Amino acid sequence: MLKKNVLTFTFLILISFFYGLNGHIYAPSATLDNQSDSLVMSRVVSSVFDDVYIISTYDNIIRQISEEEGNDWRLMSAIAYHESRFKPDAISHCGAKGLMQVMPVVARQFDVAVDEIAKPEVNVWLANRLLTTIGSMLKLPNDISYEDRLSITLACYNGGIGHVNDARRLANFYGEDKNSWSSVSKYLKLKKLPEYYENSIVRCGRFTGSGQTLAYVDNVMQSYDKYCLIAMR
Repeated sequence: MLKKNVLTFTFLILISFFYGLNGHIYAPSATLDNQSDSLVMSRVVSSVFDDVYIISTYDNIIRQISEEEGNDWRLMSAIAYHESRFKPDAISHCGAKGLMQVMPVVARQFDVAVDEIAKPEVNVWLANRLLTTIGSMLKLPNDISYEDRLSITLACYNGGIGHVNDARRLANFYGEDKNSWSSVSKYLKLKKLPEYYENSIVRCGRFTGSGQTLAYVDNVMQSYDKYCLIAMR
């Protein structure tokens, strides 16, 4: 214990020498939002202190559950940030709850009691199961780029797999790559127009939420990139 305290004290002396006394060291309540020096600091500090949270106070829960489900915990953390700002008691106007903003219908789909949704462990598990299920339902080819795969999957998480699959069918109908996020996002935007959503291959009708969905994908991807810089998988 004494040895660890001495090491900690020495480390803090070195940190203050290189970064000044106002260097950004993440406390348990901190989240990743800003300066690049904070990103560097959190990476250095996290390798020394076991109890320092890198992204949020839910790092341990999100990491453990996501790894068990085969998902990248940094991606799930990025989703949690943009869904709730890491607030477990968050409730949307449409009834989504918790860190990952899970809808009651999702809980019922996985045989979880609706009154359990807001619990962080349950909420994170449900979000992981939903993301994995979406991936299985999409049946994307193995040679698709990771960025395209992830963007299409996130669009489904936010806007619904039905609308995304409609956009993919439209892309294919018009001779474009249905597995390219560039093409899929294009037809998600066009699905608000009658000449597109009235096409016989469209199954889920008009889609007016493309602006929100496209912004969501972009924002989550940006946060995920940042989290990958500071945290090991």
